[in-house]
Amino acid sequence: MTARAARPRIVVTNRAFPETLALLAADGEVVASRESEPLPRARLEAELADAEALLVFMTDLVDEALLAKAPRLKVVGAALKGFDNIDVAACRRRGVQVTIVPDLLTVPTAELAIGLMIGLSRHILPGDRLVRGGGFAGWRPTLYGTGLSGSTVGILGLGRVGRAIAERLGPFGCSLLGCDPGAGTEPPPAGLRPVTFERLLAASDFLVLAAPLTPATVGLFGREALAALKPGAFLVNCARGSLVEEAAVAEALESGRLAGYASDVFAFEDWARPDRPSGIEPRLLAACDTSLLTPHLGSAVTSLRREIELAAARSILAVLRGETPPDCVTGSGEAREPVRP
Repeated sequence: MTARAARPRIVVTNRAFPETLALLAADGEVVASRESEPLPRARLEAELADAEALLVFMTDLVDEALLAKAPRLKVVGAALKGFDNIDVAACRRRGVQVTIVPDLLTVPTAELAIGLMIGLSRHILPGDRLVRGGGFAGWRPTLYGTGLSGSTVGILGLGRVGRAIAERLGPFGCSLLGCDPGAGTEPPPAGLRPVTFERLLAASDFLVLAAPLTPATVGLFGREALAALKPGAFLVNCARGSLVEEAAVAEALESGRLAGYASDVFAFEDWARPDRPSGIEPRLLAACDTSLLTPHLGSAVTSLRREIELAAARSILAVLRGETPPDCVTGSGEAREPVRP
């Protein structure tokens, strides 16, 4: 057997940066998608037959069925912060290590959340359509919105992203409230007042979702919670789509109970749900003047995406070299719960 043939096979499910592929190729034989779409499931399963490492992204579901196709697999390196799309317990049972990138996504996600708040409440997209459609003849008393200054902003989830949002909102002159469904032990960020979930709903002019997807948070914002929101509030979701029931959000927008909804994430992306929908709620897509929807841009900053991939690749190489990787979510004891955003 030649030295090259003995090199470990590393499968990369999505198109990656050249630097990522070069780093992996220095130690292994790399198979990667070269298109904007992930490797089709059938091809992925075939490539995993003799693979020792797998680099995954948001598009991937690593479950028992996939692991059964990868008998030699040693490590799943996730270019992700949350890992609800990976069956960590199944990986652990098979001796497959799972690594994540817990912090590089924090700042860009927090920045996007604030951008969504401003874009939604100041009617940026309707204004853009007005100008491009030829309807702008100079200033008129229209499209008045809501500013952040003087508003009460509630943050659900006080993990890394929730705390980063709070820190960045301070200079805007907001009153900050927070509630952590994960019952974190860290003290609240400076200037933020912890409140109950009920108080958070009733008092927030803006409510930002930064909580993880767990059995307790799936569908948390359905009709009941939306009815308890302060009338005319704005809801912003930068966590996971399944925290809300999209049909209920559409109804709240249609009735005027909810002034606006901005989201970077959608329920159909949540692979952990066997009942996930096939697409975005049509009535939500139709709410052009009261919703602002972005295609999962939370970490879409070129320099940071490159660093996220490289961090995941370094963890993979550490495992293949017999070293202890950083940010491993498998090991002795019970498998960890998905990381708090």
